[in-house]
Amino acid sequence: MRQQLETAIRLTLAAQVRNRLAWILLVAFVPVWYLLIGSMISHASTGFRLRATGAGIMVDGHDITLITAGLSAITLITGFVVFAAVRRSRPFDRRLVLSGYRHSALIAAKTTAALAQAAGIGAYAAAVMLIFWRPAGIGAIAAAFILGAATYAAFGLLIGVLVRGDLEGFFLIIMISMLDTFLENPVDNPLANKPILEFFPSYAPTQFAAAGAFHHQVLASMAAASLAWTAAFAVLGLAVLRLRLPRPAHRPRQASSMSRPAHPAIGPGTPLAGSDGNRSSAPITSPGSAS
Repeated sequence: MRQQLETAIRLTLAAQVRNRLAWILLVAFVPVWYLLIGSMISHASTGFRLRATGAGIMVDGHDITLITAGLSAITLITGFVVFAAVRRSRPFDRRLVLSGYRHSALIAAKTTAALAQAAGIGAYAAAVMLIFWRPAGIGAIAAAFILGAATYAAFGLLIGVLVRGDLEGFFLIIMISMLDTFLENPVDNPLANKPILEFFPSYAPTQFAAAGAFHHQVLASMAAASLAWTAAFAVLGLAVLRLRLPRPAHRPRQASSMSRPAHPAIGPGTPLAGSDGNRSSAPITSPGSAS
């Protein structure tokens, strides 16, 4: 099991690393996105409500927009990368299972690879933000980015095993990610402080990042809520994946009867079958032993 898990993780990560478009989006798109969004938003103060604590705070509109822009970029990229990897690997996963790989090894490998990518993408987006803004709570922003990326990694996995075509999957990830993160920004959306946003996946990471950057507070409840979204998407996606994988190939068990000879060995003391089909009670004796 351990060897199968290590091999499956290595193959999954190798397939994701070879996605050149994802690397281009990550390296080039994130800083350009920060630059474009940041240049359009002024530093005017705007109200932001931390619903987890009930506090209303005044934040810099430019800075809160960078947070939501970062979440928009990383959720889009992470969902796209995991979705593409799941779609491409489905035929190969079937061959692995048919050759004897366990379902649990493949499922654990996909989960590990998706979370590893989410952590890397989230940390990178937080590091790039330092070029445009150096908040005191950069650690909280990095944690929020990783939480948001993990949620959309699980969402990309779910979409990858549900939809039949690539176009449908890309459209769902792009539209849901953009709409979700756009609604969290109070500068662009007058409804950003409404209670309905509590039911959106990016709500908890946004609250966590804003509380750490502007209020110097760690909202553990928001981290737990974000992890709950991740777990829900992951469980649904892995359950569908498990149902669509074929049964694993099992090695034929060597029955104990196969190792036995077809007929009992004949030797001294072995009873003989008589003409009536019943075994005789007379033992066999070696030649020359009879008197």
